[in-house]
Amino acid sequence: MNSTLQVPFDVKLMNATASVLFVVCAVGGIAAVAWWALRHPVFTIAGITINGDTQHNNALTLRANVAPKLVGNFFTVDLARARAAFEAVPWVRRAVVRREFPNRLGVTLQEHQAVAFWGDEDGSRLVNSQGEVFEANAGDVEQDNLPRLRGPEGQSAEVLTMYLALKPLFDPLDLGIEELMLSGRGGWRVELDTGAEVELGRGSVQEVQARTEVFVNTLTQVTSRYGRRPDMLESADLRHTQGYAVRLRGVTTVVPDAQKK
Repeated sequence: MNSTLQVPFDVKLMNATASVLFVVCAVGGIAAVAWWALRHPVFTIAGITINGDTQHNNALTLRANVAPKLVGNFFTVDLARARAAFEAVPWVRRAVVRREFPNRLGVTLQEHQAVAFWGDEDGSRLVNSQGEVFEANAGDVEQDNLPRLRGPEGQSAEVLTMYLALKPLFDPLDLGIEELMLSGRGGWRVELDTGAEVELGRGSVQEVQARTEVFVNTLTQVTSRYGRRPDMLESADLRHTQGYAVRLRGVTTVVPDAQKK
């Protein structure tokens, strides 16, 4: 029978020492390469490529504003901080930042798409198509006649949803919603582009939409009884259970005192 030969202790020690030395040398080599890469000028950020939406911000201005805020080189630059720097620029909703070897950053931008003003008329806040409020120069808005939405903070998406549900109802009458407001108590009110104010009452989108649909479908019939058109509406109140009340320009139901006698 062949017996298994035992490896001498000194041989085991030499093998273990060689393995340790090999690992140390390998780690040291990797560290040296990493140190060289971190300090070598070739990896200094030399440029930023910008793609995506740049309607309100040109690439040159974006680079000039963001580049001074970038710290580090290709390997050490903080992409999260770079993304935050781009998203702090007016009109930028989202930025995706990536490294482009060996010394560039690539950025893809998504801009806010303004669909309405938000809050007081002297403010600079807008609402985007996702219902988010953002700060921007109102003078940069290309669209004409954007509506104004008002409501409690944090409920801009709800107000936008209601606006999108109500707007098509007024369109057949050539009446536009100039302002939609949600009060702190949950009541809805519309101001039309003719200056008329319509109290819509409380309720969900479906409930308010249903009341408004009845109103706009019968308004022409009501106004024609008095020789008026829908655009001569002065005010309306849809909060009544069995109908609504209207006031028309040039029409009064108040009987003068002389006629009463």
